[in-house]
Amino acid sequence: MRIEKDCIGEMFVPDNVLYGIHSLRAKHNFPITNEKVDPAIIQSYLQIKKAAAIANEKAGTLDKEKSDLIVSACNQLLFSKDYDAFITPAIQGGAGTSTNMNVNEVVSQLAMRISIKNGREKVEIHPNDDVNQSQSTNDTYPTAGKMAMLKLLPTLTAAVSDLVDALSDKADQYATAIKVGRTQLQDAVPTTFGKSFSAYASMFKRDLQRLKGTQKLLSKVSLGGTAIGTGINATAAYQETVVPVLNKVSHLSLVSASNLVDATQSSDAFTTFSGAMKALAVDLSKFSNDLRLLSSGPQAGLNEIQLPKKAAGSSIMPGKVNPIIPEVVNQVAFEVIGNDVTVTMAAESGQLELNAFEPIMFKSILTSEQHLARAIDTLVENCVSGIKVNVDDCRSEVEHSSISATVLSPLLGYEKTTSLIKEAVSTKKSVKEIVKAKHLLPDALVDNLFSPEVLTNVSRIKDERSVAGSNLN
Repeated sequence: MRIEKDCIGEMFVPDNVLYGIHSLRAKHNFPITNEKVDPAIIQSYLQIKKAAAIANEKAGTLDKEKSDLIVSACNQLLFSKDYDAFITPAIQGGAGTSTNMNVNEVVSQLAMRISIKNGREKVEIHPNDDVNQSQSTNDTYPTAGKMAMLKLLPTLTAAVSDLVDALSDKADQYATAIKVGRTQLQDAVPTTFGKSFSAYASMFKRDLQRLKGTQKLLSKVSLGGTAIGTGINATAAYQETVVPVLNKVSHLSLVSASNLVDATQSSDAFTTFSGAMKALAVDLSKFSNDLRLLSSGPQAGLNEIQLPKKAAGSSIMPGKVNPIIPEVVNQVAFEVIGNDVTVTMAAESGQLELNAFEPIMFKSILTSEQHLARAIDTLVENCVSGIKVNVDDCRSEVEHSSISATVLSPLLGYEKTTSLIKEAVSTKKSVKEIVKAKHLLPDALVDNLFSPEVLTNVSRIKDERSVAGSNLN
């Protein structure tokens, strides 16, 4: 054991661990969740410490030996991805100070251990004076959070893009598959599954654009602003250098915010990004609801589509298969919507020059990012790509539904069409069949009027009217 001191007092720390007193206090103080800080934040923090060491050396405030050792320690941790020494809980008080100190302590201890290899004398590297030089939790923690979000974003956007592609493929596959269109769950006018799938694809394209639009916002960082954005304890040379160096280290395209005080205290970038994910979650949930409704039954429901069978649906009802993939997507959507409420409340609760609630914001946002990507992946792979439309049944529903009579109203009049609909309902015959039997219009015209092209494209009706007029005359 070793004894470490802080402003509170002393504490025994196991001699074989890299973390120190601040990390241990955090572990004891915040027994809220077993979840530790997201690895993407830890990776980003290590890249920040590496960039800061290089920038401080260039500024002449950190000697080269210490800078090299800090860089070596960061490189070793980044390469190994062994983050066991980062023990602070994801939910913590202190605006992220515990995580920053955890990183400082681990990098400091590892750098000192590296310094004594090959029998050399140990170089003392202080977690605050050296590793944290020119920095504060208040500019490094939000920067690490934004970096983590940016790193996870391509996975999410790729998943949404795959969903758009899968829906577009379904739109092409079932371009002419006619179906009953519904408003307020009541029969309305005919449409096609091609139009339906195309509409879904269009909806998710907008979600994709919204997500990509947040990238620029998340790229603006407050690094160099230190405590409240004024840059106290940081040299001008460091402030000019640290972000460009960090970009080289992280392969990101970060920019220094134009107003560091604003960037330190404001959380609107996080609410905007979370809001974009909430919009995606709402759309995913609506889409999943539609899939469950359209596949309901199969004997006593709509049964217009068949979803891939993925698991037995009941321990008591033989043969029952449930829409488990849309169901799990629904639940992820609920979670993301709830996370957005958390982010909104946390952002709103910031006071004066700092928001103390970024830990819960980051946990919520990064969870949403990862769960959405995985949910969409399983939705595409295990559901959308295998959807089958019951084409013949859907066409029969249209032909035997009164909605198909809408195309007759311009030719036969509203009242005559209404009487035909009533007759069709009472006799359970199709309107098309009755019109032909009564010889109200030429058979060829009737066939054309009740074709998918006319039933689903109102603009074509004008052409049919002129044809009908000449035939009737």
